[in-house]
Amino acid sequence: MESLKELYRIGRGPSSSHTMGPSHAAALFREAFPQADSFQATLYGSLAKTGRGHLTDTAIKDAFAPLYTGVIFNTEATELKHPNTMELEAFQNGTSLGFWRVYSVGGGKIEIEGRASETPQDIYPLNTFAEIKAYCQEKKLRLWQFAEECEGPELWDYLTEVWNCMKSAARNGLEAEGVLRGGLNVQRKAKFLFRQRHIDESAETRENRVVCAYAFAVSEENAGGGTIVTAPTCGACGVLPAVMLYKQEQNGFSDTEMLHGLATAGIIGNIIKTNASISGAECGCQAEIGSACSMASAGLAELFGMDLDQIEYAAEVAMEHHLGLTCDPIGGLVQIPCIERNAVAAMRALNALSLANFLTYTRKISFDMVVKTMYETGRDLFSKYRETSEGGLAKIYTE
Repeated sequence: MESLKELYRIGRGPSSSHTMGPSHAAALFREAFPQADSFQATLYGSLAKTGRGHLTDTAIKDAFAPLYTGVIFNTEATELKHPNTMELEAFQNGTSLGFWRVYSVGGGKIEIEGRASETPQDIYPLNTFAEIKAYCQEKKLRLWQFAEECEGPELWDYLTEVWNCMKSAARNGLEAEGVLRGGLNVQRKAKFLFRQRHIDESAETRENRVVCAYAFAVSEENAGGGTIVTAPTCGACGVLPAVMLYKQEQNGFSDTEMLHGLATAGIIGNIIKTNASISGAECGCQAEIGSACSMASAGLAELFGMDLDQIEYAAEVAMEHHLGLTCDPIGGLVQIPCIERNAVAAMRALNALSLANFLTYTRKISFDMVVKTMYETGRDLFSKYRETSEGGLAKIYTE
């Protein structure tokens, strides 16, 4: 498995696969052809069908600015190696200098056809939860200690940046007001949720309200093009920080404990990314929100000192009950149902934690089993339900 630095990426929303990945590809392409005076980008598959709503063309043009960049949305091509495919071409005085075919494979990561060197090196020797659990039990390690063993102590400096960015995104989102751009006239709701205490609010109601407010805050920052952390993607970036921030405030966990939780969550995300997918265009929203919920559940279980079996059960429950979740963003925007979906998944992560506390040793399904199931389910999903905005709510919705 790759470093957690490849999973937790700090960058600009609203989409890791549609904004961060293409922007990174364009920046690398520009470096490869410094003599170019213009560029052309052709988008295919999901990038073409939802690229305008995800600001893909804006991200690419910004990366090539101030040079002229033409962007073509090819929605007709079907024989694609990956649903997030783009082609970049550089010109000088109208003459082509070079061409790349790029795949934005989720979480901000890209693959450039014919350039294996762009693939980050695997630094984790084990790839499944069963393998990692057996090793940690033999060595008497927590998952975060396994991460440190593989990545070195410098991991904590990076995760400190990640945690600070998550908290900053939540704070900014709680203060922001107004309408998100894109044409759906979606009002920011995080500030209202956070401040409007129910007239007769129980502890349970307050938990629902605050956790949802945090999830809305980070997700709205993402939808507005703000700086967030992929966890594991932009579209699912609100789940993990929402529950972690709430539990730190509620229980007084130290920042060091929070970093241990993030590392544990990252191991879960990495297992999914390695053995299945975190791309909505490849496997639907179960690959994004489902993965985020699994990560959040595992991170919470670490905070509460649960054992490896309980951490596994929490992550498994969270993913199992997102199986089949479609990705159908209205207008190609990461707004409806994406923002609200982060809040619902955050609450489900808390539910999974509670179930793990009681029922772990009665379970029948392993985490690796549900990851494999998610991948097969995602590959079987009709393309209309994999981030193309051609089915589901995106098709049925009318003003």
